[in-house]
Amino acid sequence: MHHVQLSIAPGSEDACRAFYVGVLGMTELTKPPVLAARGGLWVRADDLEIHLGVEEDFRPARRAHPGIRVTDIDALAERLAAAGVEVVWDGNFPGHRRFHALDNSGNRLEFLQPDGSAAEW
Repeated sequence: MHHVQLSIAPGSEDACRAFYVGVLGMTELTKPPVLAARGGLWVRADDLEIHLGVEEDFRPARRAHPGIRVTDIDALAERLAAAGVEVVWDGNFPGHRRFHALDNSGNRLEFLQPDGSAAEW
C-alpha cells in the first residue's frame, strides 16, 4: 500500500497540520504542484503515508478508519490525551492493544500494537 486518503473540510489544512505534524509527530510532504493546487496536505511517518484531501461536502469518517501500527502505544495515548484528544481503549482485537481517537476533523483513527499474546493474522 502506498497511502491512505482521508477527507478534510476546505480551509482546515492548518488545523490538520497542527494535529498530524504537531501532535502525532508526522512529517509533512511536499505535494506535486498540480495536486497542491487542490489544497490538502500529505504527511508521513516511517512507511505510513496519509493524504488529507479537501472535500467540499466533507463529512468525517466515523466508522471507516486507517489502522496505524505503533511501537509505543502508551506514550502515544499520553501525548494525545495531553493535547486534549479523547482516547478510547478497545480490548476486542485479539493479540493487540488498541485505541481509537478522532483527528481534528472528526475522522476516526485506530492505533494498535501487537501484545505478543497471539499470532499475527
